[in-house]
Amino acid sequence: MNKGYTYIVTNQLRTVLYIGVTSNLAGRILQHKNDDGCDFTKKYHCRYLVYFEEFEKITEAIAREKQLKRWHREWKVNLIKSTNPKLLDLSKEFWESEG
Repeated sequence: MNKGYTYIVTNQLRTVLYIGVTSNLAGRILQHKNDDGCDFTKKYHCRYLVYFEEFEKITEAIAREKQLKRWHREWKVNLIKSTNPKLLDLSKEFWESEG
């Protein structure tokens, strides 16, 4: 079974949060950055990865996505800030490590 990732992307001003799930995190974030993601992320320009979790099974990632989507915004922001207090774009690490 494939690994899975639950992730949160946001816009430049960090005012909109989108929670998603994928089996290929770097590829999916690249889609968001190229406005080739879902309609919501295109509309609100959610291109910045601020949080992600890795799971051994994609089904676990899907369950976590569903859980996080039920959370209040404040809880989501606190979760993000627990590992990324400055809300930096974590996806830069994907491409810097390739160089």
